Amino acid sequence: MTTEPVRDAFDAGGRGLQHQGLRRANERAVLTIIGFNPGVSNADIARLSGLAPQTVSAILSDLDGMGLITRGEVLRGRRGQPATPISLHPQGAFAVGVEVGWRHLDVLLLDLHARVLDRRHRDHVFPDATTIIDDIVAMTDEVLGTLPEGMRARLTDIGVALPTNIAGNLGLVSAPAEQRAHWLQLDIAAALKQRTGIAVSLFNDGNAACWAELIAFPKPRPANFIYFLIGRYIAAGIVGEGTLWEGPSDNSANLGSMLVDGDDGPQVAHFIASVTALESRLVAAGFAVDTHDPANWPWQDFGPVLDQWLDDSAKALAKVVFNTTTVIESGLVLVDSTLPPAIVTQLVERLEAELRRLPIAAYVPPQVLPGHLGALAPAIGGAELTLYRRYFSRTLADLAG
Repeated sequence: MTTEPVRDAFDAGGRGLQHQGLRRANERAVLTIIGFNPGVSNADIARLSGLAPQTVSAILSDLDGMGLITRGEVLRGRRGQPATPISLHPQGAFAVGVEVGWRHLDVLLLDLHARVLDRRHRDHVFPDATTIIDDIVAMTDEVLGTLPEGMRARLTDIGVALPTNIAGNLGLVSAPAEQRAHWLQLDIAAALKQRTGIAVSLFNDGNAACWAELIAFPKPRPANFIYFLIGRYIAAGIVGEGTLWEGPSDNSANLGSMLVDGDDGPQVAHFIASVTALESRLVAAGFAVDTHDPANWPWQDFGPVLDQWLDDSAKALAKVVFNTTTVIESGLVLVDSTLPPAIVTQLVERLEAELRRLPIAAYVPPQVLPGHLGALAPAIGGAELTLYRRYFSRTLADLAG
């Protein structure tokens, strides 16, 4: 039996930058500057990238020919040479984002300005491995039908966001026992590529949502933050030192699985600070709620049940945040949810209060803010990650500026 040699973290694997690779890296750097600084001029790009003006002009000419950028009207009346503002062309590229959730399936179409152009949504009792590919293909065909004529060729990728280890966790949604075998046999990426002819990438749902939040965050974007999406369970992600922490299995930052104190001893945070946990409490209190539509629950009726869940969730998340910040330094926590914004605001306020109450003298609690995207974050992030990795710089240094 042979094993793969362990690669040192600083080993480039023999992949030196050849001339073509350097050109591609420079192209990515230019696109990144344009993407996150819309309206920049040639001179701005040269200054921010450190590339020679002639190099920038040549790259811009190539990008223009590829339809990836658009030039605005020349700005006159300034000191120096007239400047032409340059931005990404919104129709320069498209991607499809998919979220396979425990109770739903979302498929959306995203343009190069990260705008959702169209979306399809289906609820399910559990993710069914025998039908999920057919469903995604059908919904993808529907959103692609909204593309302008001739734009289909600019669809580059499909990004699929899904929970960690669906096969091993199907019991969380009481799926039939045979579904485990079906999921273990299913290669979503290969099956979708075969059916659509489009490149497919898979992402952890928390990581995808975290990335979407980073892109949606107003400038200056934070280089370090902890992210929670409170949904059926807890999707989470970490951006540390300008890098999305995906880990060797692409499923790092599974913060919802962190052990915290519960009423019956240690529990994972998923079973305290999630929509599933709240739903269980509401049902036990005699409330009839629609499992698929928590955004429209009669929140004004829930009173002490909701109040207690918010308190318990804040306490559990405070412990998760504290333990996480002992590993990575982060002064910011972002909390988003499939629940209404008013409920998220209450959870944010209580989490801030719980962090201040922690009995650690030297601990400086991080700032806690609500997220920007809600339930669509994983699907948006799946599409954005594919576009970013195809066209933009592989480092996040420019995002923090």
